[in-house]
Amino acid sequence: MQKTPQVKLLAWLLLLPVFCLVQPANGYDKEMTVYVDARKTECLYHSVKQGETIDFEYQVIDGGHGDLDISFTLLDPIGLVIVSDLKKPENMHRHDVEKEGDYRFCFDNSFSMINRKTVFFELIVEREGDQHHGDTQWNEDLADLTPDEYYDMKVQDIMDFIGRIRLQLNKARQLQDMLRSHEARDRNLAETNFQKVNHWSMLQISAMIGVGLIQVFMLRSIFETHGRMHHLWRKLGI
Repeated sequence: MQKTPQVKLLAWLLLLPVFCLVQPANGYDKEMTVYVDARKTECLYHSVKQGETIDFEYQVIDGGHGDLDISFTLLDPIGLVIVSDLKKPENMHRHDVEKEGDYRFCFDNSFSMINRKTVFFELIVEREGDQHHGDTQWNEDLADLTPDEYYDMKVQDIMDFIGRIRLQLNKARQLQDMLRSHEARDRNLAETNFQKVNHWSMLQISAMIGVGLIQVFMLRSIFETHGRMHHLWRKLGI
């Protein structure tokens, strides 16, 4: 049975949430947390095609007992350095790909002697115009509509609106991911400071108890006339 244009339009409108949330088929979005040991370098590879755009953002969320910093390098398929960061806590980069191949993303913690670093990063690879991916199929399904019906329904406006919503949702999700990474970093800092305060407090308490015991022992030795310390004090002229 042939579907009417109104039924087709209704079906597309019911699928609006799906189009808003689904990522483009030819795009790539990856979030990951990696551990970079002291005196080590960790590299990740991803194949990128010419004409695509690389968006890369990273943040050090845990530095062990050291600083929250890491060195980062982005290299193209032939090994040329595109981006180089030296001991930074966080940064973001955007690169338009001109050479197709495997791009290398390296985190360098070789400057740290004992502290392992925990790094959160997000890699997005997309092609210009991906936000309108799927419009062709939509147009094919609505090709049998008359120009008047197509104009009245303003389907093109709906498609543009969906694309804008999808972009805004992606930006909101990226912001939420970065806020979570900031929260993880702040929590790690708070826990590290809490441990330092506890250790320092235990050291001070131990020192106070030790000093108190020594004072009690010294006072008792002064007033005990038959003790060994009393004879020692007399020899010393105290």
